[in-house]
Amino acid sequence: MLKILRRIGAAPRERGSLAGANCPDIFELSNGDFLVIGTEMTAVLDSGLPADAARADYERIVVISRETLIRAKADIPDA
Repeated sequence: MLKILRRIGAAPRERGSLAGANCPDIFELSNGDFLVIGTEMTAVLDSGLPADAARADYERIVVISRETLIRAKADIPDA
């Protein structure tokens, strides 16, 4: 069974989201993959993907803030 192991980076509250209205987040999963909570932007960005990029019908383009990823950098494993 797939489980969330840990948050990667700072919690939304630590990044200033007090009302829960802006809560991008990254988590490491038990299989080594990552779960990303962000803003679904497939319809807006899909046509702008580079020619060598592809998205399956079941995949979505999700945007997270720069701060979310930068604050997660130290927690992302090298391998």
